Amino acid sequence: MIVTPDLHTLDYSIKYGVKCFELVAEPVKQEILPGVFMNAWGYNGSTPGPTIIVNSGDNVKIRVYNKLPQPTSIHWHGLNIPNDMDGVPAVEPSPRIDPGSFFDYEFLITNPPGTHMYHSHYNTVMQDTMGLKGAFIIKNNTTENIQKDYFIMLDEVNLKHLRKFIVKKGIYNINPFTMNSNFFFMNGRCFPYTSPLLVKKGDNCRVRFGNISLNNHPIHFHGHQFAVTAADGNPIQKENQIIKNTILVASGETWDIEFNCNNPGLWPLHCHLTQHVSNNLQLPFGGMATSVNYIGFKGKAANPVPWSFVK
Repeated sequence: MIVTPDLHTLDYSIKYGVKCFELVAEPVKQEILPGVFMNAWGYNGSTPGPTIIVNSGDNVKIRVYNKLPQPTSIHWHGLNIPNDMDGVPAVEPSPRIDPGSFFDYEFLITNPPGTHMYHSHYNTVMQDTMGLKGAFIIKNNTTENIQKDYFIMLDEVNLKHLRKFIVKKGIYNINPFTMNSNFFFMNGRCFPYTSPLLVKKGDNCRVRFGNISLNNHPIHFHGHQFAVTAADGNPIQKENQIIKNTILVASGETWDIEFNCNNPGLWPLHCHLTQHVSNNLQLPFGGMATSVNYIGFKGKAANPVPWSFVK
């Protein structure tokens, strides 16, 4: 089962052999740390939006409702689909979706199993930064020796009206027209509010990374080496896979890694850019980080430095 920690998988119905999904583009209030919210745009109540999971060979229809104050669209990042379904109305015949309207994206899944994404491609400088993005995964129907399968979307924003080095409870607006981010996320949350990836000793684990954000993020895993098994949804043959412990996930890319859970503990998984593992550039450790936690491990995590929110 593919799991996106802290987010949900989008339900569907089947009508006349077609898998039918519904996405609602709308303003959302996202809690990134306890008591710290951002006014964002997302799908079905969250940013990133829900994960869409399909199979190769599926016929799909994805109805997208627009509850935003401006037109929007969705681009199906990395999918081989017809031009009028690709979701870039500034260039293609694919239409924009006006406020209060909807559009049905309909296409056949011809890609092999792999990790892809979806995101807005209308007023992208604003809409992508405001949070209109999510995972689109084509699952493998064959038997795999994978016991845990996780997706992590990397993201970042600049929240306005927060003094540097201070994290204060409240609700903040995003400034989409700057490249100076001060909060960095995994699946819409900042460490230590991110949920750990739970594994058991002996598991084979896959972690899928996606990035629609402004920056490139070198993701480093402690205590393990991993094989790089797919790039942009395309499998890498075993003889061509490389072994690493840090992988650079550039903007617009997806990467899959796999490793054997052979070293019990509570192991960090984080961006290696130092400012990206902070919340508003303050101590302690935070931002774009989570951990891989072995179920039943008898060691205890060190007591984290408590957050001192300014009231």
